[in-house]
Amino acid sequence: MRKILGQHHASGITKDAAKNLVFYTEILGMRLVKKTVNQDDPSMYHLFYADGVANPGTDITFFEIPNVGSTYRGTNSISQIALRVKSDEAIHYFKERFEQYNVQHDAPIEINGRLTLEFEDFEGQRLALVSDRTNAGVAAGTPWEKSVVPVEFGITGLGPFKMDVQDAEGFSSVLTEIFDYRSTGSFVHPVTQQEILTFSSDLGGTGDELQVVHNTEAKERPGKGSMHHIALRVKDEDELQEWIDFIKENNIPSSGFVDRHFFKSLYIRTRQGILIELATDGPGFDVNEPLESLGESLSLPPFLEAKREWIESQVKPLPEVKHL
Repeated sequence: MRKILGQHHASGITKDAAKNLVFYTEILGMRLVKKTVNQDDPSMYHLFYADGVANPGTDITFFEIPNVGSTYRGTNSISQIALRVKSDEAIHYFKERFEQYNVQHDAPIEINGRLTLEFEDFEGQRLALVSDRTNAGVAAGTPWEKSVVPVEFGITGLGPFKMDVQDAEGFSSVLTEIFDYRSTGSFVHPVTQQEILTFSSDLGGTGDELQVVHNTEAKERPGKGSMHHIALRVKDEDELQEWIDFIKENNIPSSGFVDRHFFKSLYIRTRQGILIELATDGPGFDVNEPLESLGESLSLPPFLEAKREWIESQVKPLPEVKHL
């Protein structure tokens, strides 16, 4: 049975892996669960940050492209990734933390029934923290117990993904007719006054919501601080194969099966330019290194091990992660 289980991960672009590491571990307090390379271009880092035990649905990842230019914001883009926290108190904690570290942020505000803190990382990546105080749906992850952020305020996973598209009606049809999402209504952003359409799988909740904005601006030109793709969860490889068969039967262009070693994937780029990946829950990030030492050394999938010496000569050493 083809079924989406909520968010799996989101992948963005950074120009500076070292600064990216510091921001997401020392300011946001997430755990670096995989230090690896882009499997399609192993000369560059691919860093994964997640909850304390690397649960599916909790990780945001970044490709380092040192020569990348700036993002020119526009439509047909993934315009915001939200991160979950347990409570409204955690939102206020991070507001004070962002002031301490000079992180660009707005005032906490209720958006679609959740206390939300919208902010940007050091490269202008658009993010938000959302409170799970009223959540009912996809379960949250487990905060990292060694984080510099107190456990009670720690990030527990991915929240709503927001996308701006020129053709909101067409993109909505993609979500409902291809990915089996259902429309759950709309709301108006209290500051921007944009109408935002919402979609959910059967599970619902903060970690399952997709948001769609009709935006007729010029198309975004991606660069540092832009989001490359979003990934949605499927149970296992058998279920992924059902999706692959369905996509083929309906003549929808796709990547076909892709083995990422840590999970198996299928990629589809919609007519609106949004790249959507379906990714399995397993095998997981501990498939080739112990859970307790995830992210401490350069981890490579088996097909890249023969190139380890060359790869290590291409990537610069990263700072050690500070933790309790």
